[in-house]
Formats: sequence, C-alpha cells, structure tokens
Amino acid sequence: MGVRKWMKRMVILDLLLAGMLFFLHMRESAESVYTAAAVYGTEGDAAAPPGGAVTRPGAPAERETGRKIALTFDDGPHPRYTVKLLDGLKERGVSVTFFVTGANVEKYPEIVRRMQDEGHLIGNHTYHHIQLTAANGEQFRDEIISTNEAIREVTGEDTAYIRPPYGSWNKKYEEELNMFPVLWSVDPRDWCSDDKACIVSNTVSRIKEGDIILMHDQYPSSVAAALEIVDRLQQEGYVFVTVEELLLD
Repeated sequence: MGVRKWMKRMVILDLLLAGMLFFLHMRESAESVYTAAAVYGTEGDAAAPPGGAVTRPGAPAERETGRKIALTFDDGPHPRYTVKLLDGLKERGVSVTFFVTGANVEKYPEIVRRMQDEGHLIGNHTYHHIQLTAANGEQFRDEIISTNEAIREVTGEDTAYIRPPYGSWNKKYEEELNMFPVLWSVDPRDWCSDDKACIVSNTVSRIKEGDIILMHDQYPSSVAAALEIVDRLQQEGYVFVTVEELLLD
C-alpha cells in the first residue's frame, strides 16, 4: 500500500473515532441534564419526564412555539438595576435565567424571591465570583455549596445549574455536587461598554435559534440594552425561555 493511501485511511479512521467520541460525550451530557431535572423538581411537584421541560410559575403558553433562545444575567442581584430589569421583563411576559452570587443573595433576598415568584430560573455563580484555578479547587467547591445554601434559604428550592465565572470548570463537580454548568454562545460584552446601541447590535446580528445570551444586570446600559433586545427579537419571532427549558426541550 502506498504511503498516501495509508495516510488517507488513517485520517478517515481518526475522523470516525472523533465522531464516536463526540456522540458519546453528547449523550453523557444529555443524561446529566435529565438527572439534574429528576433531582430538582420544581414547587414540590413531580420531576419533569425525560425530554420534557420543567414548568415554572408564570410560564406563558407561547413558549411552546417559536424559535427558542435563553437570555441570562450574571453577578446580581443589583438593588436598582435588577429591579428595573424585572419590571421590564414582567411587562413583556419574558422569563430569563439569573446566575447570582451568594453574597448578593444574602444582601438582597427580596429580589431573589421576586425572581422566583415571576417565573425566572435562579442559578449559581459562586459566592464571591471567584474563578476556578489549579490551586483553589477546595475554595471553589465551598463557594458553590455556600451559594446553593443561600439560594435554598431564600427560595426553598435547590438549584441544579451553575455558570462558573469566566467559564472555568471541572467536570468532577457535576457528579460530586450534582451541578450542571451552563456557558453561553452569544457574548455582547456588555460589561465593558455603556453603548446601548452597540450592545444591542452585537447581540441581534449574531442570534440564532438555541442560543444562550450572556449579559449582566449590574449596569444601566445592560438593562436598557437587554429590554431592547427582547423587543426586537420578539418581533422576529424568537421566544425567550430559561436555560432549563432550552436544554430540556
């Protein structure tokens, strides 16, 4: 057999192996999502069946149709801007996902309670917004646990979802703490710009069905941009759901 033919066969075998590994990884990830849903049923009701979204209070029937996307907010709650955001979302009948820090949950429990009451999903963003490194694994784990406890104290529910700060994560925590990491596919970098029009453009120009948008409820420009993003994308036929609904749909 010639060298070129041998090399081509090796490339084909490598591609087939990579495809098999990718399939197994996706199946494992899907099973992890269902496990989280089964353990963390909502409002004391039975857990969602495999493949079915968990229904939360205030979820409009319109979510069953349309191109679904998830809008998410990190670092809150903020005593002023999160409240303004919640007001705007309520007017529009939209549910989002808030990844909160434990420190802010303890400072503003009434805002977290309102998030829950109005049908939003609450996830973990560590206690002090720390990034996982090779040297702080124990501290990182403790921050996740402390934040889970703070959320449970306020809402009466456990959370299965975490957005690790800066996207740094170790899969061992998924099994150890029964947590599912949620990253993002669209990042308008709202935290480094107060230009509302730029934030809106950087989002709506890139959006597609199934996207998870990363934003922050700590800045007035982010809140104003988020509400305009909702208005524009709703006009285009997009439906905003929580990450739980998006991942389990």
